Amino acid sequence: MGFSRKMNHCFVIGGAGFIGSQVVLKLLKRNRKVTVIGRSNTPDRKLPKRVEYISSDCSDREFLQEVLCDADEIIDLAYSTVPKTSYDKPVRDVMENLPLAVNLFETASSLNLKKIVLISSGGTIYGKALKIPIDEKHPTNPISPYGISKLATEKYALMYHELKKLPVVCVRPGNAYGIGQRPFVGQGFIATAIASILKNKEVLIYGDSGTIRDYIYVTDVAEGIVSVLEKGTIGAYYNIGTGVGRSNKDILDLIRTVSGSNKLGIKVRILPQRHFDVPINVLDCRKIENDTGWKPSVSFEEGMEKTWKWLCDQKILIKK
Repeated sequence: MGFSRKMNHCFVIGGAGFIGSQVVLKLLKRNRKVTVIGRSNTPDRKLPKRVEYISSDCSDREFLQEVLCDADEIIDLAYSTVPKTSYDKPVRDVMENLPLAVNLFETASSLNLKKIVLISSGGTIYGKALKIPIDEKHPTNPISPYGISKLATEKYALMYHELKKLPVVCVRPGNAYGIGQRPFVGQGFIATAIASILKNKEVLIYGDSGTIRDYIYVTDVAEGIVSVLEKGTIGAYYNIGTGVGRSNKDILDLIRTVSGSNKLGIKVRILPQRHFDVPINVLDCRKIENDTGWKPSVSFEEGMEKTWKWLCDQKILIKK
């Protein structure tokens, strides 16, 4: 006699965001039941019909306990600030993010979960690089309130793993870019640079060539997160990146190429380097490859071309 295998139920906190919405699609392709939890009354992005959406900020533990009682897995992408806003208002960065994360870990520790994946930050958590590329054993000395809060969240997650057996894994993505990323929100140089060019506005660069970052296409980030969910070691950390660093100037040079015009007018304003920006961040991703088999599949040129074309079509976003 045959039997039906129970479908894993994955809750994605922040699943209507830029990366989260791509994670949801990857989970559905793997035949999971998916529920998204978000802070807004309605999701910021359109979700597939099969996905249930619940509005909550994760501050109510009793509500969380009731909602998550059916969860097999949790992916936590929720975060309400970016490096720039965290520097301007560091206390707000702590108060809006850390208590909610700890509340989630406390609640999740009482559930019968297979795994919870915490999305941290490979771009800020290490601080100034002592070597390139940066592996997971590199010292963590963030120089922005955002990075410090992300590191504190990781430490709380691993404390609950140690003391209450929370089956948590932490992932540290590089700088995600791609279709769906909104410009002018204080995070995401590529989207803002393209939108600025399309609006004939200045592109702001901090330092002569800008910072050097490990840019990775959003679908590759999503695939890495799901790979860690399925095959990652509980209690471990995983970088998600490409191992290649590119400066802001490199990005602008490639935009000229993907636009099909070497004469594309790009207005650039060079500003002093910001204190909370590390000069260079490039990630060593051999650990996730060895443990899960994941590798990035979208080349930078292909990803930039897709991003350029998508933003060219987003008239509403560009008008802002």
